[in-house]
Amino acid sequence: MSRGEGLVVANVSRFYRTEKRLLRPAKLFTAVDDVSFTLAPGDVLGIVGESGSGKSTLGRIAAGIDRQGSGSVSFGGEAYARIGSAQWRRQRQGVQFVFQNPAGAVDPRLAIYDQVAEALDAHEKLARNERHRRITEMLDLVGLLSLAQRVPQQLSGGQLQRAVIARALVMRPRLLICDEAVSALDVSVQAQIINLLVSLREQLGLSMIFITHDLSVARHISRNVAVMHRGRIVEMNDAATLFEAPRHDYTRKLLAAIPASSPAARRARDAAKLKAAQTEVLA
Repeated sequence: MSRGEGLVVANVSRFYRTEKRLLRPAKLFTAVDDVSFTLAPGDVLGIVGESGSGKSTLGRIAAGIDRQGSGSVSFGGEAYARIGSAQWRRQRQGVQFVFQNPAGAVDPRLAIYDQVAEALDAHEKLARNERHRRITEMLDLVGLLSLAQRVPQQLSGGQLQRAVIARALVMRPRLLICDEAVSALDVSVQAQIINLLVSLREQLGLSMIFITHDLSVARHISRNVAVMHRGRIVEMNDAATLFEAPRHDYTRKLLAAIPASSPAARRARDAAKLKAAQTEVLA
């Protein structure tokens, strides 16, 4: 795979200046600090970390929504154009973003069909029949075709997130970035949305970045996982290796905070921690 075919984030940093207050001068805050990674076509990267780790800012930079302070980002061998330009709007069609709060991402007055249609019309001018086919095909893929004429208030949280996903995917993007896309949903609904995303990725050949504070979710959906802490990626590996043999102390801390699924799982985890500690002492 050529590096130019996928997403390439190289030495990216993002700084924010805090507000000046009485007796407190403005300061420079580093949200993302010299981060690099590549995402191959069709691959799935999970980005995990606690609140304030910089993962959402990194996701917005990777999507071209936010501009990095330094470093470079390219997708398909092309650097993102100036935000708001015609070239940038064309590039954004190929990279779509799903936010945490689906209710805040939709127009409460429009039926779901019209919301998906509005997103499609913003990027493509299609014949009436083709336009209708694209919209209904996507609503069918996410399981909402029978609810197409309902407005957001008539949908559950999970159904609304499905609608937001349909609106993002109707443009046929090559990369989908999900920022805490299931964190506001009940556990049973989370599983449904995660399984939907896995299915859609396979059907549509999508690349995906899944940003979450929940390591269990990241493990289920991601091929590779990057752990962020204080704006930096402190560890990155394939999901199985990272969960079974974490190298960084911060990664081990996050993994230790995951509730065990059963007493047997808890005993196995405690035994593994003891073995790792003994190995360190012997070394």
